[in-house]
Amino acid sequence: MIDARNTPFKRVLLKLSGEAFGGGAVGVDPSVVAGIARQIAEAVRGGVQVAVVVGGGNFFRGAELQQRGMDRTRADYMGMLGTVMNCLALQDYLEKEGVETRVQSAIAMQQVAEPYIPRRAIRHMEKNRVVIFGAGAGMPFFSTDTVSAQRALETKCDALLIAKNGVDGVYSADPKTDPSATKYDTLTFEEGLANGLRIVDAAAFSLCKENKLPMVVFGMEGDGNITRALLGEKIGTLVTNA
Repeated sequence: MIDARNTPFKRVLLKLSGEAFGGGAVGVDPSVVAGIARQIAEAVRGGVQVAVVVGGGNFFRGAELQQRGMDRTRADYMGMLGTVMNCLALQDYLEKEGVETRVQSAIAMQQVAEPYIPRRAIRHMEKNRVVIFGAGAGMPFFSTDTVSAQRALETKCDALLIAKNGVDGVYSADPKTDPSATKYDTLTFEEGLANGLRIVDAAAFSLCKENKLPMVVFGMEGDGNITRALLGEKIGTLVTNA
């Protein structure tokens, strides 16, 4: 049995991309979500307290809809609703794993989710329930990266874990187009800014830097990677203040 007392993180926030939930297609791929749930459940059973933010890119992306002529505000609200659908899918598969789960939404929808209340979320995690935050910030123009950093700080998480698709950490350049790109095992926020590395959006990056919240960027692909990240094993790139 995993023992969280031997891990560096007691409470973490895991940011998952919506695209991953779709398995590369529009909608939800049940086998993908079930696999993610199994990995989260393993860490929770080991005593790690987990909160999750899921994107909605497998349904809608506000910025892309805006480029196609839709009002950005309305497009962003559609994206927020997409995140709640992903939250409910993850909740279902986590509970199939025997892990109690609560969905908290920044937009009121009492029949499917609790309202976002930070202290209630903390209490849920103290009772070993996974809390999944949906509907972004409840306001347009905020990315789920920014929401992840904000929620992690407000619920007093020890680290923000960013799960990426197709890349296993932070590189000096895009490894898909530059074969000379090198991966960083560790990085400071200052180095990230100085080298112009796009890890997360600028607002999320600033929140983590200013509040000394460690960030781990890792690849979702690979057996057990999510569990390893949640348990604080060395994986991906660790970004800190020093």
